[in-house]
Amino acid sequence: MVFSSIIFIFFFLPIVLGGYYLLSLPAIAGFAPRFWRQMSNLFLLMVSLVFYFWGENFLVWIIITTTFIDYMCGLLISGGLNNRKIQKLKIGAPRTRLQKLGLLISICSNLGFICVFKYFNFGVDSYNSLVTKMGLSAFQWDDVIRITLPLGISFYTFQSMSYTIDVYRGHVRATRNLINYACYVTMFPQLVAGPIIRYKDVAQQLVHRVSTRSLFVSGIGRFIIGLGKKVIIANTVAVPAEKIFALAANDLTTSVAWLGVVCYTLQIYFDFSGYSDMAIGLGRMFGFEFLENFNYPYISKSMREFWRRWHISLSTWFRDYLYIPLGGSHCSAARIYFNLIVVFFLCGLWHGAYWTFVVWGLYHGLFLILERLWLGKFLAKQHAVISQTYALLVVMCGWVIFASDTFSHAISFLAAMSGFTRASDAANSVSWYLSLDVRIALIIGIIFSMPVLPVLERCWKKFVASRKGILKAALELQFSFVYVVGLSLVLIISLMLLSAGTHNPFIYFRF
Repeated sequence: MVFSSIIFIFFFLPIVLGGYYLLSLPAIAGFAPRFWRQMSNLFLLMVSLVFYFWGENFLVWIIITTTFIDYMCGLLISGGLNNRKIQKLKIGAPRTRLQKLGLLISICSNLGFICVFKYFNFGVDSYNSLVTKMGLSAFQWDDVIRITLPLGISFYTFQSMSYTIDVYRGHVRATRNLINYACYVTMFPQLVAGPIIRYKDVAQQLVHRVSTRSLFVSGIGRFIIGLGKKVIIANTVAVPAEKIFALAANDLTTSVAWLGVVCYTLQIYFDFSGYSDMAIGLGRMFGFEFLENFNYPYISKSMREFWRRWHISLSTWFRDYLYIPLGGSHCSAARIYFNLIVVFFLCGLWHGAYWTFVVWGLYHGLFLILERLWLGKFLAKQHAVISQTYALLVVMCGWVIFASDTFSHAISFLAAMSGFTRASDAANSVSWYLSLDVRIALIIGIIFSMPVLPVLERCWKKFVASRKGILKAALELQFSFVYVVGLSLVLIISLMLLSAGTHNPFIYFRF
């Protein structure tokens, strides 16, 4: 089940919201709020497991197991297994062998699940390819069982693992409440494709959150915006992107190749940021405030800035739990470059069990190193348009590697973009892919990949603030009316497209 589906919007979500607020009413009224808040958390936990079971069936045991292991490891690290009062550990203080063991069990179990379920097939395929190239085909593993990749395993294992690491570091106090902790890990709005939520950011909300009308309404608006991003833009440009990336090298013209990468660049951004918007919106409907995951990454002036704007929850996760522990930027230049290579090698591998993802990660790491060496100083002296063009071109070329199944396809695609192609425009014309709906989606996507709406909103609020009395009230009412009408149109168009069968899965579901 995905958010951009009729069954979720008209059946699952209304039923869950109805049940949740029925359980929350006594707490809102002040009658035994602690008990009823606990019941609402238990309800969220149950429906989240149902949501996951809907798509993954009995693979739900993986998330249940990793949740319980990390819950117990948190108690072991904090000394809570002996029914003593759990205290927040002192930052920087020495840790006992038992505490180190608890952290080691948590990290090894989470990474073990990822390695087995995400990289086992990759390892077998890589081994078979290697022995074949060495002329040792007799040593291939042909009868090895193939393992199914569970949805969202990269997200919920990283989320669960961050809890035990933060408990060990003393950044958060462990919880003895299994229901609250399990609700945090399995919460269906962000379960399958993030954002990667840290326990310390929602610990108080699990116990003391207040579901206000304004928060609920803003959640509806954010969900509709995310739905529009996914259905109206991402799904539409995905059609030409998939067709063009499926073309053979001899059929790729320069113009068609550029159209394909532009479509994919918009598709992956609006697909993933759309999911994040829907997750944030759903969280608000249930009284949770999740952190932002995207901040207009395509206006970046460098690759360093891009990674501060793209998939923020993942980039900060790697920064806090890998890059900084390796030494971060407070070490020799050679060590900094090594740290960047390690981080982006693993970042690429996190995205998928293919060598193209690894190369994509190293590609980004290389440009971050170049910016530290000399390129960053050079770009800082240039006009913003030049630095933004540089960053966007680097990102788009990276998406070619990311979207390609093989290196040879990526190279031929990049060659076609550079003008090295034998195909003629008459044989494969751009106009074949630019239907009216694709053209509209491209225009809308390009415009709204820039912070147009926030700028307009700030200007309008500044204008309204300068007015007084009835005129000010009328302008505020006008803004609210336009906002509601705009959201209604986005919702209606999205539902019409979904009813027409234009739905497709989210790109990041396969990671």
